[in-house]
Amino acid sequence: GSTYSSKVFRVTFLTLAASVTVPLLGVTVLLDCPIDPQPISLKEPPLLTGVLEPNIKLRKAERLWENQLVGPESIANIGDALFTGTADGKIIKIEDGEIQTIARIGHGPCGTPEDEPTCGRPLGIRVGPNDTLFVADAYYGLYEVNPGTGETKMLVSTKTVIEGQKLSFVNDLTVTRDGRKIYFTDSSSKWKRRDYLFLIMEGTDDGRQVSLPQVTKEVKVLMVGLRFPSGVQLSPAEDFVLVQETTMARIRRYYVSGLMKGGADMFVENMPGLPHNIRLSSSGGYWVAMAAVRPNPGFSLLDFLSEKPWIKRMIFKLLSQETVTKFVPKYGLVVELSETGSYRRSFHDPSGVTVAYVSEAHEHNGYLYLGSYWSPFICRLNLQQV
Repeated sequence: GSTYSSKVFRVTFLTLAASVTVPLLGVTVLLDCPIDPQPISLKEPPLLTGVLEPNIKLRKAERLWENQLVGPESIANIGDALFTGTADGKIIKIEDGEIQTIARIGHGPCGTPEDEPTCGRPLGIRVGPNDTLFVADAYYGLYEVNPGTGETKMLVSTKTVIEGQKLSFVNDLTVTRDGRKIYFTDSSSKWKRRDYLFLIMEGTDDGRQVSLPQVTKEVKVLMVGLRFPSGVQLSPAEDFVLVQETTMARIRRYYVSGLMKGGADMFVENMPGLPHNIRLSSSGGYWVAMAAVRPNPGFSLLDFLSEKPWIKRMIFKLLSQETVTKFVPKYGLVVELSETGSYRRSFHDPSGVTVAYVSEAHEHNGYLYLGSYWSPFICRLNLQQV
């Protein structure tokens, strides 16, 4: 059934494409395209079988604080208090069900993509050793935030030029247990967060993995040439850092100590979706949230377009990013990896009924808290019940 329907879909898609294409070709030649896409070769997505077999486990998650939060991207906790950054530029504390804004790095107005650069967009959030919060704001840089007073202290500004490039899109961070070192991602020097779809579709490879020793404050670039590096996570032994390379659907590993120090290799290749944030799991492995899925069997639009820059050019000559995102299938997917990078289990919500486009899965006290950069809520999944 599904192969038949995907054939029908493909034929219909191509027929429609052709009927629309011919008259538009004349027009589109004259239009400017905001991106200069490069062909990218992705392997055929892994089959969704075995531990990756689709299920409806994410539908068991409950939506919390619905319509009281805007796009909670990343989640951290101090005791039972949760902290998150939202699309309206706020850093929020949730305790005993009460929602409180503790800090803002940018300033209003907020609400539209045009406002983002001044409003700020707090993305990755972590707790340091003295219960301070470390926050990566896409537009402003890295900050330390006192969760009690809301006082903010800039650690690295996006105005800083680091090894010849400005930080343009600070995304996620991971902190050593002693708080003396922060590793963070700069997703692109060309594109800002609000243009993340341009970044994926262009295949831009100007993302970097950076370290900041708190003692010397001397920012060092560890890895370059990454295609949309997003989430980062130190290993439990703090001997390597994992970096999600979203556009390439893979996870890189960079060794920060031991015999391999300074070396890098591939941790997981060819994932069943586009990996976003990554966090530790209580079993010694890692939770990886998938921003989008690459269905196999099925039709993956992303894979279909990856080696066809001319189609991407036409699409972006004619349609806005907002319109194109509507074609991304609604799907919720979180996978748990073992400490060696094999798949342990996967939780799905195939049509995004409860949650779609998961940006992070944060484990706390037997629950998985799910952030999503498009949702007006945080989801909570009881791990005992799945």
